[in-house]
Amino acid sequence: MQKYKVGKTIEQINQKIKSGDVVVVTAEEMIGIVKAEGAVEAAHQVDVVTTGTFAPMCSSGAFINFGHSVPTIKASRVWLNKVPAYAGVAAVDCYIGATEPVEDDPLNKVYPGEFNYGGGHVIQELVAGKKVHLKATAYGTDCYPNRLAEKEITLRSLPQATLCNPRNGYQNYNCAVNLTDKTIYTYMGALKPRGGNANYCSAGQLSPLFNDPYYKTIGLGTRIFLGGGQGYVTWHGTQHKPRAKRTRKGVPITPAGTLWVMGDLKKMSAQWLVGVSIQGYGCSLSVGLGVPIPVLNEQIARYTAISDDQIFTQIIDYGHDYPNGISKSYGQVSYAELKSGTIKLNGQEIPTAPLSSMVKARKIAELLKKRISRGKFTLGQPQFTLPG
Repeated sequence: MQKYKVGKTIEQINQKIKSGDVVVVTAEEMIGIVKAEGAVEAAHQVDVVTTGTFAPMCSSGAFINFGHSVPTIKASRVWLNKVPAYAGVAAVDCYIGATEPVEDDPLNKVYPGEFNYGGGHVIQELVAGKKVHLKATAYGTDCYPNRLAEKEITLRSLPQATLCNPRNGYQNYNCAVNLTDKTIYTYMGALKPRGGNANYCSAGQLSPLFNDPYYKTIGLGTRIFLGGGQGYVTWHGTQHKPRAKRTRKGVPITPAGTLWVMGDLKKMSAQWLVGVSIQGYGCSLSVGLGVPIPVLNEQIARYTAISDDQIFTQIIDYGHDYPNGISKSYGQVSYAELKSGTIKLNGQEIPTAPLSSMVKARKIAELLKKRISRGKFTLGQPQFTLPG
């Protein structure tokens, strides 16, 4: 078993939070501290490192209990502002997915489609306090005889609403290009022909799972910043691939770990849950997510000092290779290069653009830092950490 020069527990850090003695820094601030002081001294000094990311996260949605009608109903189909929700849960429970388009959307019949409204927009309107029209139909039973219920709902009027996102916070993702001869429209945005641009989607050195690459502190019960409120990691997310190839510092160079997260939608904010329309592709939800990393020892301190020039991803062709299941990289680039605004591909410089917001990622890390420093946010003790 590895021995460390510094050893702390989450319980000890929580005591420091409650007493007002905790030292909290953002992941970007930690880079300079470790560089100047070394990992051991940084681990002595710093108790918590905050992270943040804000980007479209398609595998998101909300479980909603909309309350019984009179007479009662066992809903078999449900719409929220004409967006279909999944009703095969229970009598008045449904799940609205972020990527579900409004029922009469022309989709890509008029190409490229605009996808102006969908499940992500419904969620944003609910947390903004707006009224949403609910329609539920049913086949009728002896105990639930009603076959149609319609009403205006607000988030406040709902008995319960839970944000439940099966895959958030991807640990690294592709850099997308298009090597075909026509413009294409993807979940990574519009991609110009012949490698005319490159899109990426990560906060890099601020991204939660880059700062704990082997999930040493993150697991079932980890308390997080989610949609402006508090949430929890409740499982590893779908498509969790912890055995991806990694650098010597442990950072995966392809898509790897993911988080399944949940939280009380009623305590969230429309600033941090924003409906998204992706031209030619569909609807989504941009989610604000921040994970506090407890600095338990110098190993964790080293992990949280990772910088953009030490984080790499692969350039992938979304024009031909990706849709045909061909796994091929056209080069490896660092997030420092991506954030510079241009990268080199086939000897040519091409412009880059992020789908994630660094401005909002920094704000999330700062908000989380303030909440912890003021004793308003303690760390959750994971019952077990994510599989690595």
